[in-house]
Amino acid sequence: PEKCEFDQIEVKYLGYCINQTGVAMDSDKVQAILNWPSPSSIKETQCFLGLANFYRQFIADFAQRTSFITQTLKKEHLKKGFCWTPGAESAFQDLKKAFIQAPILRHPDTSKQFIVVTDASERAIGAALLQKQDDDDLEHPVFYLSHILSDSERNYSVLERELLAL
Repeated sequence: PEKCEFDQIEVKYLGYCINQTGVAMDSDKVQAILNWPSPSSIKETQCFLGLANFYRQFIADFAQRTSFITQTLKKEHLKKGFCWTPGAESAFQDLKKAFIQAPILRHPDTSKQFIVVTDASERAIGAALLQKQDDDDLEHPVFYLSHILSDSERNYSVLERELLAL
C-alpha cells in the first residue's frame, strides 16, 4: 500500500515523468546533466554519455550531437591518452542546451496518422516520428532516433542514407 499511488495527475517512474499528455524526462536527471562538469577522463566521459544516452529518444539528432564526444573514446584517439577536444566541448555544451529544450514526447494515438521525418549527414542519420494531436494542429514528437554511420555507410549516396534512416 505504501508504494501504491492512485488518481495521480503525473507519475515519476524509472527516470520518466508520465502524464496524460506524454512522457518527459525526470527533472532531477536533467539537472544532473546540466550540472555535469566537462569530462576530464575516459570514465567521466563514459558516465556522462551513459546518462545522456538514457534519454536519447527525447533529443533530435542525438548521434550527430554526440559524435565529437564519442570520438574522444575511439582507440586511435586514446593512443596518446585522453584528450577533451574543443569540438567535444562544443558538442557537450550543445547537448546540455538540447536537454533544456527537449520536448514532452506525446503518447502515440494509433487512430491518427503518423509522420516520419528523416535526415542524413556525412556522419549520422536521424529520424523523428511525429503526430498531430487534437489539442492543436502542430506536429508533436512521439520519438526521435539517430545513428552514427559506419565507414561503409558513409560511402552511401545522400538518397541511400536518407532511406537508411527509415
